[in-house]
Amino acid sequence: MTASAHPYGHGDQRDEPLPPPAPVLSAQTWREIAHLLSNMPVGVAGFAYIAVCIYASAMLSFTLVGLPLLALTLLGVRGLGRFERARARKLLRVRVEEPSALRAREEGFLSWLWTQLKDSVAWRHVLYFFIRLPWGWLSFGVTLPALFVGWPVLPWLARGLTNVDRALVRALLSPSDELERRIAELESDRGSVADTAAADLRRIERDLHDGAQARLVTLAMDLGLAKEKLLEDPQAAADMVDEAHGEVKLALQELRDLARGIHPAILTDRGLGPALSALATRCTADVTVTVDLPDRPAQAIEGITYFTVSELLQNITKHSAATTARIDLWRNHDRLLLHVTDNGKGGADTTNGTGLAGLADRLTAVDGLLILDSPAGGPTTITAELPWRGREIGDARSGGKAPRAKRKSLRRAG
Repeated sequence: MTASAHPYGHGDQRDEPLPPPAPVLSAQTWREIAHLLSNMPVGVAGFAYIAVCIYASAMLSFTLVGLPLLALTLLGVRGLGRFERARARKLLRVRVEEPSALRAREEGFLSWLWTQLKDSVAWRHVLYFFIRLPWGWLSFGVTLPALFVGWPVLPWLARGLTNVDRALVRALLSPSDELERRIAELESDRGSVADTAAADLRRIERDLHDGAQARLVTLAMDLGLAKEKLLEDPQAAADMVDEAHGEVKLALQELRDLARGIHPAILTDRGLGPALSALATRCTADVTVTVDLPDRPAQAIEGITYFTVSELLQNITKHSAATTARIDLWRNHDRLLLHVTDNGKGGADTTNGTGLAGLADRLTAVDGLLILDSPAGGPTTITAELPWRGREIGDARSGGKAPRAKRKSLRRAG
């Protein structure tokens, strides 16, 4: 199974379950003791690096070196934080995600410098090492004697002290919050949306240039020649006007096809049920369409759903050799779920040119998800999940009147 990453999921952050403390020291207790004894040297080294570098930066603040030195110090603090997270994962079994990479909004040294100086993650790491210094000495001073005189209570003592370490790591060494992570994702998704929009624009321009525009140019030339021959040879002029009339019909048909590819009229007027049924009639397989939606979603979600189904049905026609397929669309709380299956030969993936990779990117850009299950020999099952956003009043007026609380099940005869 191949699944795109969910927009809110970045790996499982749940900590591994810890065995309860016991009089007989377990492997986890020894790891906790090792962490407590190493707190002191690690804390001293981290504090010394930060204190010396920040002091030097302050002393040189009146020169051109002070601020760049402070920025490099904060960059180094991120490295210290990475080391501490690795130590916590290894010894304390704490799963904390790595913060997002820091990226300047613009190119240039000043933009890089300002981005580094206002790095909230690095400053929280600085606070962590300032707190860690006295705590490291205290935990070291308590643990070392307990190894010799407090052996019976050492497992419980080590667990209690390391729980403080776990709290510090989670509070100060984790990413800022979910908002910081979402901002990074949305910046990436914005690039995907821009790339998709640019590709669609180039496709429309190419279709216009190669199709309707070329025919209209030919039509203008034919009409110009007919005008010249109108008095000299009326019959030839009439024949040329007839040909021009045929060119006009072809140009209008190409413009209709292009408009249907941008946003089909049936989708705007009647909603997803009839629009998906119309798509099913163009597929070579026998397609069953079931739509169970109490209301129409927002126009953007409706359009993405339509073009997702269109792409999947084209893949079924071109690549799967399927004879039957099924499309199910329904709402589950705040998500719109699409399920497409076929009995084809399977083997679909996101790299064999079927457009599934681009489809996954388009869904991810709106906080959606694409899951593909297509073993060799079939069947192929594709699940798409999109956020549900209701249609606003203005959208409802422009989108026509759609019946509510309606379930449709239509079958196309093969």
